[in-house]
Amino acid sequence: MLNPLHLRTLSVVVRTGSFAEAARELGYTPSAVSQQISALERAIGIPLFERSAHSVRTADAAHFIAERGAELLAALEGLEEELRAFTSGRLGRLRLGTFPTAGARVVPHAIANLTHERPEAEILLDENEPDDCLPAVLRGDLDIALVYAYDLVPRSWPDELTATALLEESLVVLLPASHSAAQGSRVPLESLREATWIASRDGSAGSTCLLRLCAAHDFVPRIAYRSNDYDVVQGLVSAGVGVALVPALGHQAGSAVRALRPAGDPVRRTVLALHRTANTNPLLPPALAALTAACEAVASDFLTPTTRAKTSAPPPPSDAPLNLLSAD
Repeated sequence: MLNPLHLRTLSVVVRTGSFAEAARELGYTPSAVSQQISALERAIGIPLFERSAHSVRTADAAHFIAERGAELLAALEGLEEELRAFTSGRLGRLRLGTFPTAGARVVPHAIANLTHERPEAEILLDENEPDDCLPAVLRGDLDIALVYAYDLVPRSWPDELTATALLEESLVVLLPASHSAAQGSRVPLESLREATWIASRDGSAGSTCLLRLCAAHDFVPRIAYRSNDYDVVQGLVSAGVGVALVPALGHQAGSAVRALRPAGDPVRRTVLALHRTANTNPLLPPALAALTAACEAVASDFLTPTTRAKTSAPPPPSDAPLNLLSAD
């Protein structure tokens, strides 16, 4: 096996034509240079220099090896530079999974920041629901998965994963702008007891949250329409066919629809980033930082980055609170 150090020493000896001059340039002793050349000669099985009492003549083999070795040394130097770039997070690949509303509102900011700061890095995006992203993170197919958890539908995560809370979304009631309950800043859910409701798929966390929230107000919502596409939900509300409870990321402000917090204790959905604790991808820390910054970029009355939520108390309810967390 050829030693790159020996090849580098040989190239300097060939270029300078002197062991002593090569030693001065490399910062070695002449004896150390001689030993390295002798070790290289033993490795290849032929002499590289014609030695006499007063001079050293470079053999054709030395010129050949120095020339070809320069290509190898250049490749090794390139590899070393790439490794430095990889370990610093300038190079490499990050695979990000997200659910649709975060993919539309949060992820574009994060990817833009990350690719601007690290243009040589490769960022791959896969959109899916949290229950589909979770196994991919555990398998190592994804580095980070954005997931969500409703206050009223608690979740736990596998021990081998680290969960980083990024964003708290208020759950808001969507009402047609002309609806009689769409006048204040909050809407008592009891006033919607007879309303037609639009909800997400039966058994989904959003649908379960709606049922539990309404149960805390002593009624069962009459759900007539279901869709996991919040554009569809908002379109149905805008058309006046029903009302809906959606997380803030699923709401786009429009003149035909009003979004109001339910009266009582705040109800929220938290957006989290999951990654394997053992994941050593150097792009992981900057990606988490980019996601945190992206949440700051979308902050609003209904969207609170967790960096702010930790230092700010929630706004006081406008009427008597309900113990919603105990509802089931």
